[in-house]
Amino acid sequence: MTAGLLLAAGAGRRYGRPKALVELAGESLVRRGVRLLRDGGCAPVHVVLGAGADEVPDLPGAVPVRHDRWSEGLGSSLRRGLASLPADVPAAVVVLVDQPLLHPVAVHRVRAAYAGGALVAVATYAGRPGHPVLLGRDTWPLLDGYAIGDRGARDLLRDRPDLVVEVPCDDVGSPLDVDTPADLPRLVSDG
Repeated sequence: MTAGLLLAAGAGRRYGRPKALVELAGESLVRRGVRLLRDGGCAPVHVVLGAGADEVPDLPGAVPVRHDRWSEGLGSSLRRGLASLPADVPAAVVVLVDQPLLHPVAVHRVRAAYAGGALVAVATYAGRPGHPVLLGRDTWPLLDGYAIGDRGARDLLRDRPDLVVEVPCDDVGSPLDVDTPADLPRLVSDG
């Protein structure tokens, strides 16, 4: 069992509203993220919500996790999400709500790396680390010193390459993200 964790708590200041509520091709980014994780074979799927949480539609197949301290940044949301997972979950695949062109095949690939013995598996695009990122439970305590402010697991991945298996995903999906409303047309043309 590998859980899915969708981080969707931010206010989307540059966007002008929470990105979880933004729609692409008639589907909210938060629902798109849940579908990505479920189609990638993750269960359970937890969604960390903060800004705009009361406006998020029902999320069939997912567990909403309210995070009242979302304004502390991405690191806080990551730690809150991991803490919300059941004790028998051995690993979690983490994705961000503002990367709607990720593909379920990338989720399957990082899960397969974990099944092959990786403690941490990170999708790479053109040789650069991106999402999804799979974190084995044994690595979660290490995040206390890394997942701070707007930093998630990136510095842990950099400082502990001995833990990390890179999983090329150039041929499936795209790590492009949505930061502003002007980014949506680019995603539609690339997606």
